[in-house]
Amino acid sequence: MSRVSLVQKDQAPEEIKELFQKIEDNGATVLNLYRAVAHSPHVVRNFIKLANSLVGRTALSPKLRELAVMRIAGLCHSEYEWTQHVPVALEAGVSREQLEAIASWEGSDSFTGEERAVLQYVDEVAGNVEVREKTFVTLKQYLSERDIVELTLAIGWWGMVARVLVPLEIEMDEQAVGSTGDLIGRRAMK
Repeated sequence: MSRVSLVQKDQAPEEIKELFQKIEDNGATVLNLYRAVAHSPHVVRNFIKLANSLVGRTALSPKLRELAVMRIAGLCHSEYEWTQHVPVALEAGVSREQLEAIASWEGSDSFTGEERAVLQYVDEVAGNVEVREKTFVTLKQYLSERDIVELTLAIGWWGMVARVLVPLEIEMDEQAVGSTGDLIGRRAMK
């Protein structure tokens, strides 16, 4: 059970009702994460906008983004984040073998050089904030500056999300999302 109540649409202030309705009308799922953050009505709208932007409006490869999300979920012990993103990661091209190996990616043959550079960067940003020059130079061999900025934003974002989900013990939704469209809506993907 979540440590904070989950704001339900029928009991929410009007602005939250409208926001949740808009999400549903767009074909997306109103996640329990959003229901918890809805306790802060002025924050939740921008919280969701940033999440949607990072999922649907970046140049960064969705596969690399989802490898970062899954690594962060594992590092932060965020079961909610992990469960919600498994179908999205698979849809983005992450293999089941990679999902199984991500906790010990350094010793796995399941990742390309580019993916290893991203995972090393994720580990350093998530664990230390600072990144070694060698790690950054390696990452630049694979990613543009825009990709690196978007990857860094994604690491920060999903790290923050884990820091909302885990301490507040947000309970799993009745049904996990099945695709990117469930997260950001089908219209947002066009």
